[in-house]
Amino acid sequence: MTDDGRPFSPQRYARACGALYLVIIVTALVAEVVVRGGLVVSGNAAATAANIMGSPTLFRLGVASDLLNCVLDVAVAMILYALLRPVDRNLALLAAFLRIVADAILAITSVFQLASIVMLGGADYLRVFEPKQLQSLAYLSLDLHGKGYGISLIFFGLGCEILGYLVYRSGFLPRFIGVLLGIAGAGYLFNSFAGIISPPLAASAFPWTLLPGFVAELVLSLWLLVKGVDTTTWGRTGARITDS
Repeated sequence: MTDDGRPFSPQRYARACGALYLVIIVTALVAEVVVRGGLVVSGNAAATAANIMGSPTLFRLGVASDLLNCVLDVAVAMILYALLRPVDRNLALLAAFLRIVADAILAITSVFQLASIVMLGGADYLRVFEPKQLQSLAYLSLDLHGKGYGISLIFFGLGCEILGYLVYRSGFLPRFIGVLLGIAGAGYLFNSFAGIISPPLAASAFPWTLLPGFVAELVLSLWLLVKGVDTTTWGRTGARITDS
């Protein structure tokens, strides 16, 4: 039962969470690999500007994908809280909160992406700047977006560590998924802090530090969508918490 007396279906929630998670994975891949990976040329502001202005709709699609990712992930955070609350309500709430903070940071940093295409758009009030200056400013804006993305992954990584612990302890989800999530969280944290402390180290380790995250989240989403949770164990866990 939910707090308002209506029946709670963990299986239905689990499958909804898995479906939403798969959409998030797709939108993240579109934004990061297809759009930014295809348009942004590392260290070359002029080439990046030319690519963006040559495919402005694709670039805007990447921004929209990031924002859709954030919206859907808030729903995923709340569903995971509802599913894992019987294991440890406070930790489940903390994991959801950290995830939503990460979503908020990512959404805010999307402004830097929009700023870059505005700078390259040729508006009259920007004619006081030379084209090369605007290209450099646009590239700087994209770089700041990348740094903001890294900061968001600190909160997301911490949330993954807690989520992994809860899944491991749950009994109604496989323990190996909890282990994968713990490794994923460590990878996110290493990538983000290395990017702050030693950018060359982060660059040399990328994308391997983020690969565990992709694997863990894909496995979790597919498991929730196809298998769901062990409802018998989930019910016993919830009853045990209620009785205590």
